[in-house]
Amino acid sequence: MGLFNVTHPASFLLTGIPGLESSHSWLAGPLCLMYAVALGGNTVILQAVRVEASLHEPMYYFLSMLSFSDVAMSMATLPTVLRTFCVDARNIAFDACLIQMFLIHSFSMMESGILLAMSFDRYVAICDPLRHATVLTNQVIAGMGLAVTSRSFITLFPLPFLIKRLPICRSNVLSHSYCLHPDMMKLACADITINSIYGLFVLVSTFVMDLFFIFISYVLILHSVLAIASRDERLKALNTCVSHILAVLAFYVPMIGVSTVHRFGKHVPRYIHVLMSNIYLFVPPVLNPLIYSAKTKEIRRAIVRMFHRIKI
Repeated sequence: MGLFNVTHPASFLLTGIPGLESSHSWLAGPLCLMYAVALGGNTVILQAVRVEASLHEPMYYFLSMLSFSDVAMSMATLPTVLRTFCVDARNIAFDACLIQMFLIHSFSMMESGILLAMSFDRYVAICDPLRHATVLTNQVIAGMGLAVTSRSFITLFPLPFLIKRLPICRSNVLSHSYCLHPDMMKLACADITINSIYGLFVLVSTFVMDLFFIFISYVLILHSVLAIASRDERLKALNTCVSHILAVLAFYVPMIGVSTVHRFGKHVPRYIHVLMSNIYLFVPPVLNPLIYSAKTKEIRRAIVRMFHRIKI
């Protein structure tokens, strides 16, 4: 019996990729490699920002927050994904599934908020460079990080209880190798209107609004850059935004793809739904450290110096 006196299964069964069950052991290798890149790359960036005094600036503090959220997201999905693909251990306890669901959605929202904070940093740095250091002080940056974290956990705190109140008796088989709110609520044999409305409210009030304000910030940045007389200075200003733009695309393009397939792709094969969700959760943590390492020379130099000291 559940918290709201309804019937819940003792556990759920996770699913890898439908139709490719026989290839799960082969897919385990690439998945392990992706997790190694995500965890290793983001940990290196976190350490580089911590030990390199030259990176103690707002842009890199926000980057360290992004790396932390990527590490946390990878750690939230890693246990069930590797158990499903490596050893075909598909069971997950009901309460453990609720916790994983909450963590995955929270860290995803946290990443969205951090990308918005990073766009504000780029806006101030380009549009009002003389006040950049006074506007984005360490206290302000810490406050923004706390606000992003608090928003994620407070907004999503009701989700586990919204699932707990539903009787789940249709099936206990989930569509992914991890737990998500839309996937879990579809197994309920009761009205899920409240869950659907709250899920849509969260999506619009956080992710959509974050993307909207990121777009507005870049409209203002572009307007400011076009007012610069020198072509070289314009390119130099825009070049400081390239890494952030790529990170935004790596995060929001898969999210929009997942939302589109979920809303309108009723007749799309099931493995496409699963593949899109996997891309959304797995790709940004892998790409972000590669993007910032490749496109930001200060990060590259700091990493080289850090490993050189270790070698010595």
